[in-house]
Amino acid sequence: MNQKTAKTIALAVLALFIVLGECRPGQAQDAKAQYTSMAPVDQYLMADRDAEIALAKSAAPAAISNDATVLVFEKDGYHTAIEGKNGFTCLLERPWMQPLDSTEYWNPKLRVPICYNPAAVRSILPYTIVTTKLLLSGMTKAQMVENIQAQVASGLLPMPEPGAMSYMMSKNQYFGDGAGRWRPHLMFHIPHVSATSWGANLDDSPVLFDTYHHDPGPEPETIFMVPVDHWSDGTPAMSDDSASHRH
Repeated sequence: MNQKTAKTIALAVLALFIVLGECRPGQAQDAKAQYTSMAPVDQYLMADRDAEIALAKSAAPAAISNDATVLVFEKDGYHTAIEGKNGFTCLLERPWMQPLDSTEYWNPKLRVPICYNPAAVRSILPYTIVTTKLLLSGMTKAQMVENIQAQVASGLLPMPEPGAMSYMMSKNQYFGDGAGRWRPHLMFHIPHVSATSWGANLDDSPVLFDTYHHDPGPEPETIFMVPVDHWSDGTPAMSDDSASHRH
């Protein structure tokens, strides 16, 4: 290779780095700004109602979800698709049940299957129903938070009942572009307490308290998570120490 050719190649490589350097900030800004507001409601719907029901039920083992009530999301909020008989309720959370500061808060692709036990159906599920209706009515995030807090203060929305828990064991959960799916786990919903009260996040403790998000939402609850080693269909799950989702 002669000197002129080598110089030409070097200049080309330098120009490529400059171009890439100029593109990256713009791409990062685009990614950050991608979900800054609610998309048209149609984008949050699933065209196949049966597929939504199946995905919602996959949150818990079949012995639980087969007899559970199942809710599906429609343009005006959640509606009952199946009346259950064991007191549990399964549904797909949409992105606005993520922490308020989540970059995925309006991501239409997010689908989080969850099954609530009877105590959580009475005292935790109402927050999903009300939050969804308020945002669909056109409220801003700040207005929704103020409304929720006012309803809590007036007793219109309940505090978490003793024993309130939920299953999040779906192999097909999707927490967003950043997290994808997380480990199958159980969640325990209780009034606000410190992580140390459950021994969460201590060495070798199976109990986790997610510190990834500093602003979890207007709900008056603390959520502790206990990962399990298998998905709802019984297949083994890979270990993953990330916890970058709502809780």
